Amino acid sequence: MQPKHNRMKRLIPIIAFLIISLSAFTQPLQPIDANYYSAPMKIPFFLAGNFAELRPNHFHGGIDIKTQGRTGIPVYAAAEGSVSRISISPTGYGNALYLDHPNGTTTVYGHLERFVPKIEDYIRKIQYEKETFTIDQVVPVGTLTFKKGEQIAFSGNAGASGGPHLHFEIRRTKEEILLNPLLFHMPVNDKTKPIIQALMVYPISDDAGVSGKQQPLRIPTVLAGGAYKLKNNLPIPVWGKIGFGLQAFDLLDGNPNKCGVYSIKLSVDDKLIYSFAMDDVVLEENKYINSHMDYALAIRTGQRLYRTWLQPGNKLSIYDVVEKKGIYQATDKKPHHVRYEVTDAYGNATSLAFTIQSSEVKFKPLERVGEQFKYNRNNHIRNDDIEFNLPEGALYDDVDFRYARQAGNPKFYSPVYTLHNGSVPLHFACPLRIKAVNLPQNLESKVMLAQVDPTSGRVYSATGKFTEGWVEGNIRVLGNYALVVDTVAPKIIPLSIANKKTLQESTKLRFTITDNLSGIETFRGTIDDHWVLFEYDLKNNLITYTFDKGRMQFGKNHVLNLEVTDFKGNNSTYKANFYK
Repeated sequence: MQPKHNRMKRLIPIIAFLIISLSAFTQPLQPIDANYYSAPMKIPFFLAGNFAELRPNHFHGGIDIKTQGRTGIPVYAAAEGSVSRISISPTGYGNALYLDHPNGTTTVYGHLERFVPKIEDYIRKIQYEKETFTIDQVVPVGTLTFKKGEQIAFSGNAGASGGPHLHFEIRRTKEEILLNPLLFHMPVNDKTKPIIQALMVYPISDDAGVSGKQQPLRIPTVLAGGAYKLKNNLPIPVWGKIGFGLQAFDLLDGNPNKCGVYSIKLSVDDKLIYSFAMDDVVLEENKYINSHMDYALAIRTGQRLYRTWLQPGNKLSIYDVVEKKGIYQATDKKPHHVRYEVTDAYGNATSLAFTIQSSEVKFKPLERVGEQFKYNRNNHIRNDDIEFNLPEGALYDDVDFRYARQAGNPKFYSPVYTLHNGSVPLHFACPLRIKAVNLPQNLESKVMLAQVDPTSGRVYSATGKFTEGWVEGNIRVLGNYALVVDTVAPKIIPLSIANKKTLQESTKLRFTITDNLSGIETFRGTIDDHWVLFEYDLKNNLITYTFDKGRMQFGKNHVLNLEVTDFKGNNSTYKANFYK
């Protein structure tokens, strides 16, 4: 054994290194000049969405700038920078640009119609070299540079967009932190206060109750004298550990769109127990939004409500104050005054005040249904027919997990398995294996996991692959699952060619492509045996090729070949001869 003093000599430089490294890692980030960026568009700013508003599975990462109901409006670089990434996809941001700036940030421009010519030429060349429409291209520094205010693109409606607009983000590049663009002097007019619609009160402990019941209570609000109060304005009887939630949204001047609030503070008897402010969001923490809001309420009713208490598996770092996770112990048999303050990014504030009355009520012990799955351990279901794993961190709270097996029907190749229900969110996809029953060998490549709607019986692809008698994959939502096969090829419907020979549109070829179950995986079009770029608009099931004189000879007959394949290898082909 080494002498103790020698071991200490060796440990001292290691400890010093760790202290230096830790202090460097925990140093506060340098502030960014609020005047660094200019507006990315030169039109009046009206927002369809603002930063960090509640969206399915993610905080909204930027602002959505309305483009007057049309596409093709110029988009400008918000600061001097170099294009670092170009993404083209039928989903997500569609056509998107990422500009890196000297101050260590990146601005993002999404749902674009097209890029300016020097970017368009750059990415088109790569698409043709790789023979792909979908692309996520890293661009070397200095290849495509722009000055502040120089045009970079035209606004559009590409990708998962519900209407023409520009999605605009500001990010800390290295740290991958989304910043609130409204804190950087965007030309938005806002003197309108946020609106509070309702309060939710939750019994959290097994002995807790609200108004004599062991279930959450929603109470609407009314505006009175510039502030909000509960519609009945009576003290709320509570007992045990209690949490609160708030249904609120923000409006901007002259704009009907419901946006997210910037800050919520919750106090009990003038003591702050919970608060957050949406200055920024760490990108890798985005999925925790499913715990930040009442996910079950959103699934059930479509209403989005801020949960102002923390589930134990919520690791979001946006909270400024969380006293005892925002949960209040109401067991002293006294009244307590509760107050919310809600603000937007421009300092407009509103409030809600009400009283709770700690009133003891004794409840029968809650009956446990199913096995208790813990948020902080690995959980699983394993038997001869199914294997499902919920690793540590997949849940935000403990769940009395309900599992059942039901008889399938002739179109299924397994029983239907109930894996709890879709009102409980998963933080990440979890592995599921189901044993195939009576599956013919010729269908092994066509079988997959499918989610079964318990009401309508409709099935939705959850992908999956056949392996040694089992079908395995990863599922993102809980619910009912079974095995189905997909043997139906995609459909190709021409919109620009009649009778496979007569050209009906002079500038482009258009087709709708659809699939009945597994979804379209690939499509490939050639003219005269040369690959051509069909652009894919997934939300409209539309692919479009615009005739390109630089890559195609005009004034002659041409042979078109279009192949579309789904995720189970089913393939359709469309061939035509036309003159152009």
